Amino acid sequence: MKVAIVSQYYAPEAVPIPADLAHALADRGHQVRVVTGFPHYPTGEVFNGYRQRLRHVEDDGPVKVRRVPSFISHSESAIGRITNYLSFGLSALTAVRHVRGADVVYVYATPMTAAIAPWIWRRTLGIPFVLHVQDVWPESVTGSSLVGEGRVNRLISAVLDPWLRRLYRSSAATMAIAPTMSKMLESRGLPQHKSHTVFNWGNEPAGRTASSKRTPQALRTVMYAGNIGELQDLETAVRAAHMIGADSGLRLVLCGTGVALPRLRGLVSELGARNVEFWEPVGRHHLSELYEQSDFQLITLKDLPVFRGTVPSKFQASLAFGVPVITTVRGDVQGIVEENRIGFTAPPEDADALADAFREALEMPAERQSEMSTRARDLYYSTMSREAGVSRIEAVLLGAARSPHTKGNT
Repeated sequence: MKVAIVSQYYAPEAVPIPADLAHALADRGHQVRVVTGFPHYPTGEVFNGYRQRLRHVEDDGPVKVRRVPSFISHSESAIGRITNYLSFGLSALTAVRHVRGADVVYVYATPMTAAIAPWIWRRTLGIPFVLHVQDVWPESVTGSSLVGEGRVNRLISAVLDPWLRRLYRSSAATMAIAPTMSKMLESRGLPQHKSHTVFNWGNEPAGRTASSKRTPQALRTVMYAGNIGELQDLETAVRAAHMIGADSGLRLVLCGTGVALPRLRGLVSELGARNVEFWEPVGRHHLSELYEQSDFQLITLKDLPVFRGTVPSKFQASLAFGVPVITTVRGDVQGIVEENRIGFTAPPEDADALADAFREALEMPAERQSEMSTRARDLYYSTMSREAGVSRIEAVLLGAARSPHTKGNT
């Protein structure tokens, strides 16, 4: 196939799936081109070595990458963030020559506005597109503190809902990252025959047995590694760690950056939480060092119905490295953890309950933790690995590219 990948985020940004998929498809003999923005996530500043301009093409190994400019903002301003999303979606239209002749377009759909150009190209060029939905819209926008409640919230929903329904119907196929998300999309107009579930994969260790060398530490370290944003509900984690106390042997490490970081630092100072540490984010090639230093990975999100169909990529990465998890994410994540006995769960936004989960982790014998580690790693490689995910996406793309019903302007 000739595959075009459209993603607002791409390496060197710490969003591994688009680049992983591009290289894996190229390794399998497909011709791959990418349309993306200039790297700025999660800091909101263009990375060193890059300067936004109208036309920029670079080679990422066998993959030719076309970068398009956008309005960059990663602030707490709703207008700034929405403008960032829309500007990339519209700017990608200028890359039409880069994708012309493609058999299919894969859209890494976070944000969903990344699908604007592929949606139009389908009508103008007849190229089918496949969505890989990472966040359910409009709730991911309207449910955040960026927008709040009231008239603006209702206006955004009124604009997005009909467009999203049309987008799902126009896609050759749509992949969701969790079973519950697939059902939600089907309830919103996605035809069942176009619906697929493909788990995201995580950053994987160089060798499958690498994580088996982990041994529990005397000081139990619970680590959160990722975007520190509004929806991650890390305030609850800080309060829960403070309840446990510094003398308990629990250390909460928050590794990353994001718009909520200043407020979290202020909360730690206000509480005097001596067992909470902030670490600078690291590149994906150094993530293995983080996992080696953690006994549990923390996976948290706020209590929004939309998140019950979300499986954050950091969850898969934890399992790949054999690190049990402590999670407050309801729905599919909670079910996977409890069914496979690979960690502890607590309700979202409940500091008392999360503190109880921390206590259970502290009191757990080292032998039981090692058993959890083995189960986590085995589950990942059997159902969520990069190889399994790429194979599933490749099959969906091939089906879309070959189906005569996906082409045309209808």
